[in-house]
Amino acid sequence: MRMARSSSVFMYNVPKQQYPPTFKLFFFFLPIGLALTSFFLVFIYIYTTSTVLLTNPQSSPFLQPATNYSLLDLIIPVPTGDEETIPFSIDNTAEDLFFDLPTTPSYSKQTQWSLPLGDLFGFTGNNMNNTEIYHDTDTFLEDYKEMNKSFKIFVYPHKPDDPFANVLLPVDFDPQGHYASELYFKKALFNSHFITKDPNEADLFYMPFSIADMRHDPRIGPEGLQDFIKSYIFNISSKYPFWNRTGGADHFYVACHSISRIAMDKAVEAKENAIQLVCSSTYFVTSYFPHKDVSLPQIWPKEGDPKSLVLSKRNQLAFFAGQVNSPVRAVLLKHWVNDTEIFAHFGRLESDDGEEQLRSKFCLHVKGFEVNTARVTDALHYGCVPVILANHYDLPFTDILNWRSFSVVVHYVDIPVLKKILQGISFEELSWLQNNVLKVRKHFKWNVPAVDYDAFYMAMYELWLRKSSVRVRLSASREFI
Repeated sequence: MRMARSSSVFMYNVPKQQYPPTFKLFFFFLPIGLALTSFFLVFIYIYTTSTVLLTNPQSSPFLQPATNYSLLDLIIPVPTGDEETIPFSIDNTAEDLFFDLPTTPSYSKQTQWSLPLGDLFGFTGNNMNNTEIYHDTDTFLEDYKEMNKSFKIFVYPHKPDDPFANVLLPVDFDPQGHYASELYFKKALFNSHFITKDPNEADLFYMPFSIADMRHDPRIGPEGLQDFIKSYIFNISSKYPFWNRTGGADHFYVACHSISRIAMDKAVEAKENAIQLVCSSTYFVTSYFPHKDVSLPQIWPKEGDPKSLVLSKRNQLAFFAGQVNSPVRAVLLKHWVNDTEIFAHFGRLESDDGEEQLRSKFCLHVKGFEVNTARVTDALHYGCVPVILANHYDLPFTDILNWRSFSVVVHYVDIPVLKKILQGISFEELSWLQNNVLKVRKHFKWNVPAVDYDAFYMAMYELWLRKSSVRVRLSASREFI
């Protein structure tokens, strides 16, 4: 009892004891001192490690020593003599400012291609997965059958006498040009078995406005796009209950022009929730969400097939022709414009570039103002293996197709060693690549009417993957049509 009591008295009296001022100040400044010390240690660590990265390019494959020319020189070069000035837009090429290029071939040791060249498919090991054009063939074929049997789309109805019928209804001709994909999709969908007139059966809801047609309609134009779409969504959400029940998450629209990235700026809910089928599919912009949106191939329609697609008649290593409207293309031209094996041409060819693609083993798709162009599908049409030089490009139908089995993806920083990369691909691997190109060509074609496994059905399958597993049903007594 005495010990317990004395112990209690001790604990009670400790707080009452008087400590010298210096002792109190010590405990007051101790946490402050520890916090400041931690801050300086973290600062010193960040400073020293960042210095190492910046001064030692061996530590990072993406940070390289300063080159003999600046990126600004590549973007806006000073014309000399008959040289043309490169068109440039900071809005469209902002992502290109995140890389710089070395001038020496030794950089190849630092890239992804430091692995032994000529082993693209793992022929020296047991892994042959890269030779398959689908990620999972059995799953795709099984799901494809289920999609064809059960997938249903409700299209918001519009009459032929609607003032904007030219924007909302399918065209009665075969579309042409760079942005034909969105018009072909609408035309195919309206004539497909996927359409339902009962919204309660619908998995998804299609808003059939055409961005390409709106751009050219003098009543709307590029400056009126956002207001038109805002009004359209307000109207369908007021007249029908479908938008409001999901916030537009089971709705989709199609656009192949890059202006679509700002088309939804006045309809934020649509921008965040609705599914976009777009050609300008890049991870770099905040308006595109790969898990929600769908990358649509940009296809320039062509009649018929080339006479010969065989590999043996291709005596040119690689081909590119186009305007120099981005730093990436400027660097490509800087390195390879005078090369004898890589035909890199500034501007349009006077003759049909199809002939050049037919005699080339590889055809270069190089980012211009946007990550997408029709060059990928052009290459496939002519049986040429596409080389993708477009960082952050969410490639079309990538949920289904194994792009490594029929294309070569190259980072911007590897442009100086591009020839070495392509020459390092063995004949056996090149044969596999081209054979797979011939297999996937059917997926990148529009047909009237649509044909199984063509671009329309592939886009529908991508939409099917994004449909909700739970369908919200409304009362059958309500009529909305």
